[in-house]
Amino acid sequence: MKHMLLFLALVTGAMLPATAQQPEFRRLDGSKLATSDIDKEVARLITAAEVTGVGIALFEHGRVVYLKTLGMRDKEKGLPLTGDSVLNAASLTKVAFVYMVMQLVDEKVLDLDRPVDKYLPKPLPEYTRYQDLAGDLRYQRITVRMLLDHTSGFPNFRWLNDDHKLNINFDPGSRYAYSGEGMELLQMVVETVTKKPLEELMQERVFRPLGMNRTSMVWQSKFENDYANGYDEYGRSLGPLKFQQADAAGSMSTTLADFSRFMQAVMEGRGLSKKSRELMLRPQIQILSKHQFPTLNAETTDANNPIHLSYGLGWGIYETPYGKAFFKEGHADGFRNYTVCFDKTKTGIVIMTNSANGEGVYKGLLETLLRNSFTPIEWEGFTPYDQLPPRPPLKQHKEVALDPVTLEKYAGRYRVSADLVLIVVRNGNHLTIKEGDEDHEMFADSDHDFFSKTADDEITFVVDSHGPATEMIFQTGGRTMHFKRIE
Repeated sequence: MKHMLLFLALVTGAMLPATAQQPEFRRLDGSKLATSDIDKEVARLITAAEVTGVGIALFEHGRVVYLKTLGMRDKEKGLPLTGDSVLNAASLTKVAFVYMVMQLVDEKVLDLDRPVDKYLPKPLPEYTRYQDLAGDLRYQRITVRMLLDHTSGFPNFRWLNDDHKLNINFDPGSRYAYSGEGMELLQMVVETVTKKPLEELMQERVFRPLGMNRTSMVWQSKFENDYANGYDEYGRSLGPLKFQQADAAGSMSTTLADFSRFMQAVMEGRGLSKKSRELMLRPQIQILSKHQFPTLNAETTDANNPIHLSYGLGWGIYETPYGKAFFKEGHADGFRNYTVCFDKTKTGIVIMTNSANGEGVYKGLLETLLRNSFTPIEWEGFTPYDQLPPRPPLKQHKEVALDPVTLEKYAGRYRVSADLVLIVVRNGNHLTIKEGDEDHEMFADSDHDFFSKTADDEITFVVDSHGPATEMIFQTGGRTMHFKRIE
């Protein structure tokens, strides 16, 4: 029965009111595509790429002319994805945050070229979270502009460093390197100067004014009636992402309908002065890196010179025969999102998926629906689904039963860095790993090895001969991290 429901959802989709649709969509090259053909192509691509659910919005002259969802928000329960299903925005969060920051620039609350350290009541390294910067005075040169155009020199996130410490990797302002850390520092600055928490600021300045009623920087109880689970490459449910603390780098929950409203506002410049909107979408730094990720890879290329690939304030920018395009991607566990708009014609697209396979359909959607063949697909790392190597078979685990006394030896708090602490608790016959707002269930396949049934995560506990565990070795996403027990 569930398979039949999935098939019906893929074919028929879940549509917003008919007023959001029109019979044809005019593409960048002037050709027209019937909405029925859009439906068929989207259904074909997500079936071939094994994408659990996708939402597509198309813009013509700045208006939403097509908005439809296909697939499932909960595959296990047979629930279809809708235009009001709440998904994790991932790094689309950043552009919504940047929009609010540019309002503060308009109001002269923030100056783009003032060092962020000057906005704080004490030097940056005196804050516990930034004490790693104490020996590097280059932190004093980092400005608001550098945090917005990703030229601060920070890694994407400190936990990606071998020592899990925050550092500055090049002279601030000298090159592009995407950084979530930069957005989180700017969040601290904004909250300091406004004396308001980020969630309050975003609701007050962005979400409510734009009618984004199912969008928030933290999880809301009202989302429980219609939300999407994320799914991994194998189609296993990872559940929803329910952030309890606002994070400018990626905590926003939103819907296809709401984020489309935001993109309309960006195209119109609603809520911003003309000067600030133009500045936001003006190239600030040329991008010469061969790939966007890993962010600090020094390999360069001239392959993107023909499109003048660059970064503005919060947005990627490139040039085409159809004029300037601005874009942003979002990548989180089980959620893949993308948007691009052409500023001259106000033609664009929003793609939101609740599947780790989502990026595999970007190229097909962009080229077929928009006639956009200029996207720096290789730089962004969006390998088309039919060019991916064969998916490796899942590792087989056999669950074993451990007595409560053994499981209790592993309970405790484990730390890999000042801001990354995992809490392990016994939960009946297995362990639960608490990471911030998320819980991960882990099951034993030996007396000290545990595995996840919904992801490829594995942990091994190191124990001494008499007492509890002293270390937890966590393997996830091809990385191995060593967490020392702290209590």
